[in-house]
Amino acid sequence: MQIILMDKVVNLGNLGDVVKVKEGYARNYLIPKGFAKRATAENRKVFEEKRIELEKVQAERLAAAQSIAAKLDGLALQLARKAGLDGRLFGSVTTIDIAEALMGHGFEIERACIRMEEGHLKHIGESKIPVALHPDVVSTITVTIVAEE
Repeated sequence: MQIILMDKVVNLGNLGDVVKVKEGYARNYLIPKGFAKRATAENRKVFEEKRIELEKVQAERLAAAQSIAAKLDGLALQLARKAGLDGRLFGSVTTIDIAEALMGHGFEIERACIRMEEGHLKHIGESKIPVALHPDVVSTITVTIVAEE
């Protein structure tokens, strides 16, 4: 299926690109979320009329993400959790826990923005966690897990 991207999508393309994707991906994710529209002649015409406005909105989002990233970069969070003698946690630290800790520091970050490629944190120690605020802006925070007494 041919679609027009209405926003930048990671690993797919930039604003205004016409790309071919699987029909289910377009119908179930990209179009309902507002990331794309079907590439019909009418939609292309409407997109070209709104292009300047969409580019302005995208630039504003990028600037906002960069300002948050400047404040967030290098932030150190310390979380206390129950752990065994070998340093393994009873449970794990998830994106929800990190998002709540960030909220306690005054940052409202969606948990979907927190990237934990290696899975949940299950050991005491320090971990570098990337936070993707925008497709072009990724900040890194340090999460230190200590044993609860």
